[in-house]
Amino acid sequence: MSKDVKNVPALRFKGYSDAWEKRKLKELGDTYSGLSGKTKEDFGHGEARYVTYMNVFTNPVADPVGTETTEIDTRQNEVKKNDVFFTTSSETPGEVGMSSVWPIETKNVYLNSFCFGYRILNQSSLNFLFIAQQMRSPSFRKRIIVLAQGISRYNISKKKVLEIPIFKPSLNEQNKIGHFLSNVDVLIAATQRRIDDLEQVEKTLLQHLFDQSWRFNVYSDPWVKSKVANMAKENFGGGTPSTKKRSFWTGSLPWIQSSDLDKSNKYTVIPKKFISSAALKSSAAKKVPSNSIAVVTRVGVGKLAFINYDYATSQDFLSFSFLNWSAFFSVNLLTRVMEQMSNEGQGTSIKGVTKSELLAKSVLIPTSLEEQISIGNLLKSFDDLIKSTSNRLSKLELLKTSLLKNLFV
Repeated sequence: MSKDVKNVPALRFKGYSDAWEKRKLKELGDTYSGLSGKTKEDFGHGEARYVTYMNVFTNPVADPVGTETTEIDTRQNEVKKNDVFFTTSSETPGEVGMSSVWPIETKNVYLNSFCFGYRILNQSSLNFLFIAQQMRSPSFRKRIIVLAQGISRYNISKKKVLEIPIFKPSLNEQNKIGHFLSNVDVLIAATQRRIDDLEQVEKTLLQHLFDQSWRFNVYSDPWVKSKVANMAKENFGGGTPSTKKRSFWTGSLPWIQSSDLDKSNKYTVIPKKFISSAALKSSAAKKVPSNSIAVVTRVGVGKLAFINYDYATSQDFLSFSFLNWSAFFSVNLLTRVMEQMSNEGQGTSIKGVTKSELLAKSVLIPTSLEEQISIGNLLKSFDDLIKSTSNRLSKLELLKTSLLKNLFV
């Protein structure tokens, strides 16, 4: 056991100033293995359950609902309340050794074979919400990542994990930190659920507004059938200027690639690359006029955006300049078209659609510009709400990251 004046976090609740006690995990408890001696036939049935790898990987506190069935096997280690689970393997060092605390008493629940468990023997001096958060903190994660070994896949050993220290403030301070950070997690989860719900509502609106099962009651004129090609004043392909010529990439014309687009935000695209007029002349890239819609037809198929400035795109795009159509209506109409075509399984090795297939697609459209505007504005309001909620989620996640960094030694 050791105490050190350096073992003090940068941020603390008022009333606490003592240095934190530092103990190696092996001094406090021991490890046990997950399921062993099993084949795939042993899963998917039975009266027992096991905690999945993704449950451990994703959650600081494991989700008891996130278990799957297996047969009762008295040879296996049952998990107990407050056990800590660690993933043993990952494709990257930064994701190896993710931890999760089991929150409830259960019977006949085991741990999957790609994780190991850790059980603290004397639990009276520890708050396990605090332990769960500490083991996801940057300082603890750095100690884990150092232990990652491998080339194509990275692993950690139970023995080396036991050498990692954890820090123990007073139980009262543990309680405050653990419950506070858990409440932040609850807020993050609730915000993510709100985004999921809004996206589902928007998906339902897309379906019912465009199949006309829902209409604004002031409109009754029948919709007309048209091909996508007939809606556009012009359409533009894309191209990639040579990356070997630096001068091609020092211009002022935004060059949009699939990674610049976000499915949750169809009205804001922030370009990362810009090309010159010489690049346009020397490649298949074309200048697309502002207030056009860029649709990804190959890698990243389904993404699209309304872009209110002149731009060029990679060859993965088809862009539309519309005439006498509501821009917001057109964006959402093409969103529905792309979802339908993607679900139809267009493409071979790269799931995508061709220019001719997209232009030939038949759609129903209202002849009234006012109805188009009403539909477009309604759907954009949901996009704006999803965007603002997503921004809130990003800020909460940044806050959580900062808190984990500063509340722990």
